Amino acid sequence: MKYFKKLTGDRIYLSPKSMFDEDIEKYTKWMNDFEVTDYIGGSSKIVTFNGEKEWLEKMSKNREDINFDIITLDDDRLIGTISLDGINFTDRSAVLGIFIGEEGYRSHGYGTEAIKLMLEYGFKYLNLHSIRLDLLDANERAHKCYLKCGFKDTGCDRERVFLNGKYYDMLHMDIVENEFDGDFIRNKNI
Repeated sequence: MKYFKKLTGDRIYLSPKSMFDEDIEKYTKWMNDFEVTDYIGGSSKIVTFNGEKEWLEKMSKNREDINFDIITLDDDRLIGTISLDGINFTDRSAVLGIFIGEEGYRSHGYGTEAIKLMLEYGFKYLNLHSIRLDLLDANERAHKCYLKCGFKDTGCDRERVFLNGKYYDMLHMDIVENEFDGDFIRNKNI
């Protein structure tokens, strides 16, 4: 089996990050696609296959980050990635990161489902209290998704990110454990 069903939802599952060359090639493609990187602040970077592979190897040894691939249940297709970064077990906090790399899977609820799986995992299995994120104000699609998942707006850094000749505001959002109510992981026993 190529992927492992750690967290199973209705249409997707989250699998520990893959290190297969074909998947690294896909990550490299996504990380060089303005449709993906403009919204995650990576458009000024050039990502090579070897650079992505090195980053993945380093990331796999990091105990403060949890990274998953987003895989479709019906055909085991890699469509994106989601993570909890900078996990602080003293403060019980982490930062959420996500993107859907496969264009045909954007705006169809896959990101929302992945976030809900990750929130349940973070709050109910990792015992986190707070999960936060940052996003560009231009990323209206993601902002609506985060609000639907229960995140609240907490602030803004005005004109913080320079992208394509223009400055954008950086929005801050978070959700705390008592604001999350959900039962989305389908493969748990209790």
